[in-house]
Amino acid sequence: MWDDAFPSFLIGLREGLEGGLIVSILVATLVRAGAKSRLPQVWTGVLAAIALAMSFGAVLTFTAASLSATAQEAFGGALSVVAVAFVTAMVFWMRRSARGLSGEIKEKVTGALGMGAGVLILTSFLAVGREGLETALFLWTTARAAGESVGPLTGAGIGLVLAAGLCWGLYRRVLKINLTKFFTATGAVLIVIAAGVLGYGLRDLQEGGALPGKAAYALDLGGSVDAGAWYSTLVQGVLNLTPTMTWLQVIGYAGYLAVVMTLFVRGVRTTKPAPAPPRATTSEAGTPAASRTRASSRTRPAWVVPVAVVAVPAVVAGLVVALGWPKPAGARTVAVSETECGKGFTAPRPGRQTFQMRNTGSRTSEVYLIDPATNAVYGEIEGLAPGTTRDLVATVAGGSYAWRCVPTGGTAVTSKIVRVGGGAGATAVVPVSEQDLATPLKEYQRYVERGLATLVAQTGRLNADIQGGDLAAARTDWLTAHRTYSSLGAAYGTFEDFDRKINGRPDGLPGGVDDKDFTGFHRIEYGLWHGQSADRLKAPAQQLAADAAGLLKAFPTQAFDPGDLPLRAHEILENTLQFELTGQADQGSGTELATADANLAGTRELLSVLEPLLTSRAPHLLPTVDADTARLRGLLDAAHHGNAWTPVNRLDALTRARLDGATGQLLEDLAPVPDLLEIRKSA
Repeated sequence: MWDDAFPSFLIGLREGLEGGLIVSILVATLVRAGAKSRLPQVWTGVLAAIALAMSFGAVLTFTAASLSATAQEAFGGALSVVAVAFVTAMVFWMRRSARGLSGEIKEKVTGALGMGAGVLILTSFLAVGREGLETALFLWTTARAAGESVGPLTGAGIGLVLAAGLCWGLYRRVLKINLTKFFTATGAVLIVIAAGVLGYGLRDLQEGGALPGKAAYALDLGGSVDAGAWYSTLVQGVLNLTPTMTWLQVIGYAGYLAVVMTLFVRGVRTTKPAPAPPRATTSEAGTPAASRTRASSRTRPAWVVPVAVVAVPAVVAGLVVALGWPKPAGARTVAVSETECGKGFTAPRPGRQTFQMRNTGSRTSEVYLIDPATNAVYGEIEGLAPGTTRDLVATVAGGSYAWRCVPTGGTAVTSKIVRVGGGAGATAVVPVSEQDLATPLKEYQRYVERGLATLVAQTGRLNADIQGGDLAAARTDWLTAHRTYSSLGAAYGTFEDFDRKINGRPDGLPGGVDDKDFTGFHRIEYGLWHGQSADRLKAPAQQLAADAAGLLKAFPTQAFDPGDLPLRAHEILENTLQFELTGQADQGSGTELATADANLAGTRELLSVLEPLLTSRAPHLLPTVDADTARLRGLLDAAHHGNAWTPVNRLDALTRARLDGATGQLLEDLAPVPDLLEIRKSA
């Protein structure tokens, strides 16, 4: 997230500091001129500028959402180029104006004081509004480039908060910052970031068909660069450089950087301090304003103007979104009920469409947009309650479409079929039923039963070691048994209370490692690697062996939800990344990577039973996952030396980053599995 956050942090800090300095100067000028009563007019203009920036961001977001996938690429690319132009202009303007900014603003305020409230509101609005619009546009483009990451908004928020704190400190004369040096340094960094945004925008324009050369690659390092490594993520997040780039991207990036950075550096060397403008005295600016304020009579409540100037941009943005751009053909209400499904549904245009699904019946319903020939699902809404309306967004291409509504406790209802001509790019998911998962479930249950039988034998040996006082053998047998249990990860939810007894950690227990409820593998691990005697470990070892035997006996009668299988494909390694690769699960043995290796083996075993279903729905998924798995296993094997494993806390930073990156990449590639194999109602 933080690699995505840095560009937005920088723009938030710069623009926030620039806007905050302007506001500080406005306020200070009024206070010194004895016109504190005019401060609400300044804040009104500031609020109006903020409302305008937020409304502008809303227009960008909702306008893009109403476009087809191809048009979205072109729209986003064009705005990326515009954002680069704004940021470039801002960088040069601040480099040139930083020294004389205070005098320039004071001069404008002095003139506005004698011209009434409207002019002062307009002055503060224009002073802050430009920064707000630039910030909104740049944040929109960086957030779009980052996809679902919350990094850009987080970074911008931190930057704006820090800027506000700095401006307050400067206003109170607590801080002294050389603004010229600050804006020069951040300007150089922003030019590098803007070059990346330009390259990203040019690629979007190529994807949208607005520019040629979509397949003309200048760089294609996908096979040799580790996309999941920390350095790849950092470079891509901060600089928008990717392993694969077209010639247009490379030329645009290099050309912009060479020309703009040269001009910027040359300007820094030649710029001379600007003479300070003459300082207005209190008698020149303050007295007329104060007397004018006292002389004016209020003909309206004080809150009317602030509310109006803040509300107007929001209302205009709403009208632009509602009326300014054509809505997609599918953006109309489609009825859902126990007796009819899809009333009001007509053939939409190809592309990204929004359907407003309204439940007019009396039962909660599942709603699916399907291909009636194959029952493949293009979009869905789960749990649409009676009397409610929710949007369903789906990409439509040439083909046949229908709605299927499945009310709770009722019979599925399918709408009439409509046909869409032309277009391409829609992706559907072939639905999975409980019957489809029945065979994989049985196969996995047999795998778990074999593993539990092995576990019983291994915990028996571990118990015998401890009862006989052979703690060296116990350490070896402990790891063997624990790896066996860890490889059964997809069944943890079925084990009920046995999992807590067998593999629970001391986290959250009142007595910590000394708590009576701390049992199982980790209790024995703590004792074996913290010098506890065999006598202290005899009872925990006996209990572990008994719990393993109890689990083997109970497992055939425990409920195993088939829907858990696709969920666990992702969750096992999520837990690995959270607990094993951070060292949180370790109780002294330093064998977290051995457990991670067992978790990886368990994940691959689960995928093997799901392979027929996955291959028919996503042919390229498992080959990609296999490559990721091999890379992660290679990194784990490198930490395995005979019977010993390198503890996580002894790994060097680069190796640890590679492990985290490889696991993260594998998790990303496994993320579609739950959606692909989700059980969908059909009756």
